[in-house]
Amino acid sequence: MSTNDKKAIAVFGATGQQGGGVVRALQARGQFKVRALTRNPAEHRELAEDVVEADLNRPETLKAAFNGAHGVFLVTDFRENGTKEFEQAAAAVRAAKDGGVKHFIWSTLPNVEEISGGKFDVPHFTGKAKIDQVVADAGFPHHTFVIAPGYYQNFVGPLAPKKQPDGSMGWIVPLNPDVRCLHMGNIGELGNIVAGAFAHPDLAGRGEYLPLVGDFMSFREMVETLNRQGHHFTVSQVPREVFATFFPGAAELAAMFGYWEAYTYLGSDSFDRIALANKIAGDEPTSFATWARLNFPAQKA
Repeated sequence: MSTNDKKAIAVFGATGQQGGGVVRALQARGQFKVRALTRNPAEHRELAEDVVEADLNRPETLKAAFNGAHGVFLVTDFRENGTKEFEQAAAAVRAAKDGGVKHFIWSTLPNVEEISGGKFDVPHFTGKAKIDQVVADAGFPHHTFVIAPGYYQNFVGPLAPKKQPDGSMGWIVPLNPDVRCLHMGNIGELGNIVAGAFAHPDLAGRGEYLPLVGDFMSFREMVETLNRQGHHFTVSQVPREVFATFFPGAAELAAMFGYWEAYTYLGSDSFDRIALANKIAGDEPTSFATWARLNFPAQKA
């Protein structure tokens, strides 16, 4: 099949971890023409065979970005200053529907407000979940929800171990470190699920939820896994109200950890969803131990 005969998939976040993984997975399959969407296409020509301008804060750019596209993968970034995820996503859904897109895939998260009955307030989870209905109501021939896990990458990034008061390196967490609650994964592998869903809309194009989960662990199990690989990390617990005072934004993180402890990251028994996601991806995701062995920097003596 020539490139011109392939169906085009437009990918938001192509320069980021989620969208970048989707671009690579689609390219590896060779089944679709990949259209990488970015606010600055001139700076990222290497991303894909087709790099097109699209800015979720400028809906007028979306019509051209979706022109002739069979599918769209959408992810939004709550951490970006001034981001209004609901408005951004709604504009993308409208433009995709108007443009005749056949398969829309939205990267969502669990609805903490609904799962916890309002006990926990985690806006960056619930805000994404509230967009699900907008996607479902749009009436695309096919739509799919993928769920990103706790990134393994975060534990060598924003959640990297820090020096503790006792001189050790490790983590202070506002939950019981022995409670198994972390659905985790290598975020680069989310693309395998997305590409598989585009390739098999008959199996995953009717509003299915497909979470990426490489491991399900407690903080203690995570630390023990790392220590078996030669590290010397520790983990200790503090009350949520204490953790909430540690730094700006810590209160929401404390609520998120509390939600995890009470309901797990995914908020429910997700065995069937995880199994379907792995089937759609065509491969088992990488375990934390395997990823950590390759990516966790060796500790200095």
